[in-house]
Amino acid sequence: MAKVIYGERIGRSGKISTGCSAVIFDDARQKILLTRRADNNQWCLPSGRVEAGESITEACVREVLEETGLQIEVVKLIGVYSNPHQLIEYPDGNHVHLISLCFEVQITGGRLATSDETTEFNYFGLDEIDSIDLLPNHRERIVDAFAQSTAVFIR
Repeated sequence: MAKVIYGERIGRSGKISTGCSAVIFDDARQKILLTRRADNNQWCLPSGRVEAGESITEACVREVLEETGLQIEVVKLIGVYSNPHQLIEYPDGNHVHLISLCFEVQITGGRLATSDETTEFNYFGLDEIDSIDLLPNHRERIVDAFAQSTAVFIR
């Protein structure tokens, strides 16, 4: 199970990795889709690392399909997140300073389902995220998504 460690410029001690996350609004744009991770039971946005040889948007499309069964297209960039005071520690001993891009996406096909990475899914409003066990580094992205800003957040 991966965990987020916080400390003054702790990101210096990790390898840089690029990731992405996807925000899928419900039809009323009042709630977003979150999945419950199989490895740590926390709720999160569909997300993952970019693999060698793929673009950031291709990674986003792949990760959403793998975790939710949904086919999507990227609509817009919500924000870029590169907190130098966060380090992700993985069970295999890797430490990663993550640079992540968060996109708003829309569903184009597929069927919502769990996967080997997810055990549950649900739509949540902004007022509900403080009451669930949420992956810590996803809260800021969710708040930014609900802000509906035309400008990109750089954090």
